[in-house]
Amino acid sequence: MSAPNPKETAGRRAAEMVEDGMTVGLGTGSTVHFTLLRLAERIRDEGLKLIGVPTSIDTETKARELGIPLATLDDVDAIDLTIDGADEVDPAFNLTKGGGGALLREKVVAHISKREAVVVGRAKLVERLGTTFLLPVEVVPFARPVVAREISCLGADPILRQGASGEPYLTDNGNEILDCKFPDGIADPAQLELALDRIPGVVESGLFVGLAHALVIGNDDGSCEVRELPN
Repeated sequence: MSAPNPKETAGRRAAEMVEDGMTVGLGTGSTVHFTLLRLAERIRDEGLKLIGVPTSIDTETKARELGIPLATLDDVDAIDLTIDGADEVDPAFNLTKGGGGALLREKVVAHISKREAVVVGRAKLVERLGTTFLLPVEVVPFARPVVAREISCLGADPILRQGASGEPYLTDNGNEILDCKFPDGIADPAQLELALDRIPGVVESGLFVGLAHALVIGNDDGSCEVRELPN
C-alpha cells in the first residue's frame, strides 16, 4: 500500500466544502487537481450542481475533460467559494502563490470570492513568508529591467523565470515572472505588496494578504486538518 499523499488528502477534503448550486473558483496546481477529481465524482455520483470559474488555461482544460460545468468572469459577479493552493502560508493566513504561474488570475478570482479555502500539505506552513519559496512577481516584458532594479532596491534578488528550453517563461497573460529571493524572508507582507504594486510594469505579485478564510491541511498520515481564520 502506498503512503498517503497530503496533497490528495487536502484537495479531496476541500471538495466536500462545495454545496449544491455554488459558483466555485477553481485554483491551479497539483493539489487542486485532486479537488477537481473529487468534484467530478460528486457531480457524477451525487448529482451535485455547480458552476466552476477556472484560474488558468490548465485548470480550464482539466475541468472540461472531467465534465465540470464552467463559466467566465463575464458570467458571474461573485464567487461563493474558491479552492486554491499555495506555496507558503503564514500564521495569519497570508500566502505566497504563483509557482504555477497563475497568480494574476488567481488573485482576481480570490478578490470576488466570498470565501477562499487554501489546500496545502503541512510542509507549506511557515512562520514567515519568503523563507522556503521565492516570491513570484508578474511583469510586463518591456518593463522587466526597470522592475528588476526597483525590486532589488526593496532588498530582493529578482531572477527571471525560464521555460524548459531556456527562454523566458510566459504566463497565460503573455507576461514574464521574476522570482524574488528575500534573504531574511518577508517581514511585512502587506507593506511589501503595496510597494510592489507601486512599481510601473508590475502586473501582480504572488502575495495574497487578507484573502484566505480557511486552510485545509493534508498530513503525511492521511489525516486532514481544517483551520478557519479567527474573526
